Amino acid sequence: MSKQLATEIDIDAGPAEVWAVLTDLTAYDEWNPFIVHADGTARIGDRLTLRMRPAGGRTGTFRPTVLESSAGSRLRWLGRLGIPGVLDAEHTFTIDARPDGGTRLHQDEEFRGVLAPFLARSLDRGTLPAFHAMNQALKQRVEHGASSRTDDASTQLP
Repeated sequence: MSKQLATEIDIDAGPAEVWAVLTDLTAYDEWNPFIVHADGTARIGDRLTLRMRPAGGRTGTFRPTVLESSAGSRLRWLGRLGIPGVLDAEHTFTIDARPDGGTRLHQDEEFRGVLAPFLARSLDRGTLPAFHAMNQALKQRVEHGASSRTDDASTQLP
C-alpha cells in the first residue's frame, strides 16, 4: 500500500535561484515552517537530519538519505521508519523552468509500507498543509531574498 502527496507552486525566479535556496539546508530554520531545522548536504548518498513540523502536529526528527541531487532540477531523498517496509517515505522536489523565465516547483512524497494506509488521513491533515506552507515560504524567500523576513517583521512594529 502507498499514499502519495503532491503540491506545486510557481515562483518568479529562475531554476538556479530556487535550487540555491532549496539546497541551502542549514538556512531552513530561517524561513521554512515545515522543515524547521536541517543538517547535511544535498549530495547523493549523504544522510540528512531533518526536524519536521506537520501542521498542527508534533515535531519529529528524521534521517533520510539523498538519492538524487541534480542541480537546478531535482532533489530526492528516502527516509525510513525502522526497517524497510514498515514506513518508507520518498520525498522529491522537481524544478521545471517555465517559458516566462520563472520556475514551477513540484514537491511530492510517496509513503509506502504496512503503516502507510493507517497514516493516510494524518498525512492529508498535517503533512500536506505543511508542504503548501513550505512552498509559499520558499516562494517568498526566493522572490524577496533572505532579508524579506526581517523586512516583514520591521513593518509590523508600532
